[in-house]
Amino acid sequence: STIGSCRIKPFLVYIGNDCCRENDLSIESMQLDVSQDANIKRMIETIVDKYGRLDCAVNNAGIEGDMKATHECSEENWDRVININLKGVWLSMKHELEVMLPQGAGSIVNVSSIAGVVGLPQWPAYAAAKHGVIGLTKTAALEYAKSGVRVNAVCPGAIETAMTDRIIERAPSMKDMYIQLEPVGRMGKPEEVAKSIMWLLSEEASFVTGHAMHVDGGFLSF
Repeated sequence: STIGSCRIKPFLVYIGNDCCRENDLSIESMQLDVSQDANIKRMIETIVDKYGRLDCAVNNAGIEGDMKATHECSEENWDRVININLKGVWLSMKHELEVMLPQGAGSIVNVSSIAGVVGLPQWPAYAAAKHGVIGLTKTAALEYAKSGVRVNAVCPGAIETAMTDRIIERAPSMKDMYIQLEPVGRMGKPEEVAKSIMWLLSEEASFVTGHAMHVDGGFLSF
């Protein structure tokens, strides 16, 4: 998970370290297993101890798992993908909300996928997890709608990331397929997803909650 703490100007976070230096901002990182409750709890406590509050949270950790049909998906693969992609989002939200609710304010964005909206052959655990992320997002949005805490999701299409690089490395033909599937005729860039997330986190989206935003080059418009 990537966590934004208080006093950070949201539209500047994704730009990078140069921008942060120019605007007197800072970036800190912690490496942890998001499927373990104690890890998430410790991370949130560290943030609150340092900054006193938590204003924004982006739950983005995820893996693709093995590319196999549903009947070939191993229990080990299923558990690993679900634990990271779905349980990890729930655990993150749980501890983020425990801080945001007493504040009476906060914004959470969960990263789902186009595979959270439609089926994805050969990726049963991944699709199940990403569908679950949208369900969690909508449920939490309704639960906390009057609390001042907003919860939304983004559903990226084919984006140029380390994950898609791994998939293309295993099956080179996938790159052409990704491009052909996108109505805009290209894969998306990480910063295009980041800008959408930053809008949802910001006060510009103050009347938006429970929304699963498609950032997919038109893929889900078919």
